[in-house]
Amino acid sequence: MKLVKVAAAVINQTPIDWLGNEARIKSVLRDARTKKISVLCLPELCISGYGCEDAFYMPHLSERSWKMLEALLPETQGMVVSLGLPFLHRGALFNVIAVVVDGRVAAVVPKKQLAGDGVHYEPRWFKPWPSGVIEQITVNGEEIPIGDVFVDCGGIKIGFEICEEAWVANRPGAVLARLGVDIVLNPSASHFAFGKRQIRERFVSEGARAFNVVYLYSNLLGNESGRIIFDGGAMVASEGHIVACGPRFGYRDFETTDAIVDVALNRMARARTGSFQPLIGNEIGHVINVSFNWPEITGCASSESSWQDSWESSSELKAEEFSRSVALGLFDFLRKSRLSGFTVSISGGLDSAAVTALAAFSLRLAALNIGVNGVKERLGHITGIQQLNGIDEIVCALIGCAYQATANSGPATEAAAKTVAEALGVSFWRWSVNDILEGYKAIVGQATGTTWDWNAHDVILQNIQARSRAPSIWMLANLKNHLLLATSNRSEVAVGYATMDGDTCGGLSPLAGIDKAYLRQWMVWLELKGPTGLGPVPQVKVINQMTPTAELRPQSQHQTDEADLMPYDVLDVIERAAIRDKMSPKDVLATVAAKFPRHSAQDRKIWVTRFFTLWCRNQWKRERYAPGFHLDDESLDPKTWCRFPILSGNFIDELSHLDA
Repeated sequence: MKLVKVAAAVINQTPIDWLGNEARIKSVLRDARTKKISVLCLPELCISGYGCEDAFYMPHLSERSWKMLEALLPETQGMVVSLGLPFLHRGALFNVIAVVVDGRVAAVVPKKQLAGDGVHYEPRWFKPWPSGVIEQITVNGEEIPIGDVFVDCGGIKIGFEICEEAWVANRPGAVLARLGVDIVLNPSASHFAFGKRQIRERFVSEGARAFNVVYLYSNLLGNESGRIIFDGGAMVASEGHIVACGPRFGYRDFETTDAIVDVALNRMARARTGSFQPLIGNEIGHVINVSFNWPEITGCASSESSWQDSWESSSELKAEEFSRSVALGLFDFLRKSRLSGFTVSISGGLDSAAVTALAAFSLRLAALNIGVNGVKERLGHITGIQQLNGIDEIVCALIGCAYQATANSGPATEAAAKTVAEALGVSFWRWSVNDILEGYKAIVGQATGTTWDWNAHDVILQNIQARSRAPSIWMLANLKNHLLLATSNRSEVAVGYATMDGDTCGGLSPLAGIDKAYLRQWMVWLELKGPTGLGPVPQVKVINQMTPTAELRPQSQHQTDEADLMPYDVLDVIERAAIRDKMSPKDVLATVAAKFPRHSAQDRKIWVTRFFTLWCRNQWKRERYAPGFHLDDESLDPKTWCRFPILSGNFIDELSHLDA
């Protein structure tokens, strides 16, 4: 046996937060030393932060990152540690891993495969390192190898697959295995998306099996820079299966996931594999030899892990992931922006109720994970939080909702808003903005000689009603030093079914990444089951029984969202086909016909035409929406995922030739 204690860590960093990032990395290193860990894998770009965007171009950023690396070196004595940072070399910027062995930098390994799709824009800032190339750099008079290398530490060889490199067909691990590498470290910055955990588990366990190595996967954690949520979930695999698995969506600064692994067993498994062909002699120039004293470990290697949080095995995993990802994203946004809570304009409809619930969950799930005192410590910048007793008082003090009535508001929505607010334990206010609305109508009507009429001015009157609510809800948020949360969902974002400076008001839009059809399912789940550990909120039944409506027209018109647009399940299919799958209007219509034969051909044609027309017409709105969270591959965020011209030909020719 050759037993080694290894660990992968997840860590909640913030871009360009030098003091905070350094302190958190030191805490991880000290925790690892306490646990007698010999090999520690930390996430990609953990020193600078992954989401620095164009700040990566600042020379100061790479210079300061290296200085932090040097400051951390004394904390790494007795360990092999991977630390990620940006590094300037030959006039180009590289995303690199500093391989630190027993207090000194043994090598610098740049990333060869850059993530340049979806939310990742690494090729904008970094250059890919060419395979097989090794050079020398001189830092403070010391020569350090940089390039496509691995490190032989006292007889145990350690190599790297950096995040994206494990997702591509030509994984570096295959070559590393033929060069005799024993341990592969995967420092990652892998964003959360629905169902992504299972993919990671496959490439980690398969990497360990196919390469006959010990495989360590680390990741970032939390809402690092605003839009992207990292779910953590560190893993250690050996002998072809995962032997340790860390939690996801945690509220602590970091978590380490450790295991004892047997390097000798993996070596012998490789030797028994008939198809294995070593690269004899080719490791020369690739391997960096470093002396290292491995501590003797008694006992046996960790066995296959069956541990996971109970909610991870839920039959409603997407609902659990949605609740926990958005809740963590909200909590970190609040914490890092140093605001004092959340404000929501609650309408009595599904969207604002969902936003309010997610805001409450951000605090309640935090309390489950780190305790009430942990919540107070993490939100210690909020005046008076230390004097609050229990999570109920914290939720009530930090989250406020206001129902803003007009003449078109009905008693059912007001009662629903109050019922949901009380069930969630948040503060609730009610006032009327009807006088303000009438004032706007009078000002413009008198100036232009206009007599307002719903038949002639329908959209104008709906819009001013929604906008009349904006000043007062902003005023409440400012009074409380709160983050105002917008309530529009992705389906509304797609077709512009939202009033700019009305229901789009806010600094953050928690629902911008989720469609209305799924939100309706999630609210039923919330009514009946709810997040594990918190339970259901049965009072939202009053929302689930109502037909979604903007409630901007007079009650006599019986306005509903789906009558204005189309059935939400149809809208979801059209959006996915047109935007995610990039189908033409003709192909979208064929897809809708196949999935919804119960609807008439004429209705299907009307809905497809309406979607493309509204999509093109409202790109300017999507450019102005408050930031939202990335949750899947159907995001419409024009800044990080789905770019579309503000002005276009609107598919006029294609739509004119659609056959019903």
